[in-house]
Amino acid sequence: MTLWFVFALMTVAAIFAVLWPLSRRGRADTGGSEVVVYRDQLAEIDRDMAAGIIGAAEADAARVEISRRLLAAADQGGRETPVQGNLNLRRTAAIVGLVGLPVIASSFYLALGSPRLGDFPLAERGRVADANQPLANLVAQVEAHLEKNPTDGRGWTVLAPVLSRLGRYDDAVRAYRNAITYAGDSADRRADLGEALMGTAGGVVTADAKAEFERAVALNGDDAKANYFLGLAAEQDGRKADAAALWQKMLAKAPADAPWRPLVQAALVRVGGSVPGGVSAPALPDSAVAAARDMSEADRGTMIKGMVDRLATRLKTNGDDVEGWLRLVRAYLVMGERDKAMSALADARQAVGNDADRLRQLNEGLKNLGLDG
Repeated sequence: MTLWFVFALMTVAAIFAVLWPLSRRGRADTGGSEVVVYRDQLAEIDRDMAAGIIGAAEADAARVEISRRLLAAADQGGRETPVQGNLNLRRTAAIVGLVGLPVIASSFYLALGSPRLGDFPLAERGRVADANQPLANLVAQVEAHLEKNPTDGRGWTVLAPVLSRLGRYDDAVRAYRNAITYAGDSADRRADLGEALMGTAGGVVTADAKAEFERAVALNGDDAKANYFLGLAAEQDGRKADAAALWQKMLAKAPADAPWRPLVQAALVRVGGSVPGGVSAPALPDSAVAAARDMSEADRGTMIKGMVDRLATRLKTNGDDVEGWLRLVRAYLVMGERDKAMSALADARQAVGNDADRLRQLNEGLKNLGLDG
């Protein structure tokens, strides 16, 4: 209420500033007062001459000058006689100022403002979003905003990935489609939409999802997510060679520090592909490959890591196995753990260093892996 009272006072002050000049009469006629002064000066000249203060010639000159000023003042006063303002016009201006301005301001506020918005204390306005606030509450707030503003492309773009993380894939699909409609088409949005469609199908690359991935690749041929899932679609269709070729192409073009490299390399493990540059995916027993088919990506990665750890443990007790050392180094390279690969390389050379034939075999194998033998 205090704020509204201040606003009201400010409005009254503004209106008063506009109406105050209209309430004043025209400026007073100053011409009449000047005439009286000049007439008094003429009378004073006569008195001074009678008293002998000034001579006749000086008195005549003074009379001529004062008479000239008297005539000018009389003429100016006649021209600047103030014109009385029109009373009806003043009343109209006052009504417009007192009534029209508040009405116009209120109309703009009702159209552009939020008169029904509740009080929002200053402390709340200055506080950033509470990181501990449940994500579901934040999502609900965004959804409420989008119900009132369904064409807010930025809002849909923010909401869609959160819905996917919450497992609300049907809602995420709708959000991604709205983001594309109102925020513009892009390879990232198409790939994300395809992934959400996969979520609705339990991780299967459906025809609709594949179509979105293909649209993403059409917009950006190097989109990693779309290409990976197109390879996964080929694998699910039984076309492992096509999947391996696609993933190998991705790895060949990608930078060495691409965050998704280990995921693609692990995918090559499943289809028996080889990493560009001569580094082959670590071979898995047929029984392990069969078991991995029914696993999730995370479970497959855990299984592979466990097998590599067991191989490393065995080689510590039996360091004469050159092929085992090469498999271990290759596995670490495929998993993106180059530091561990170099450490295993050093251990291998130490283990077979006393056997010239095994050392030569090890060095040749390392050269095939692209490492200096």
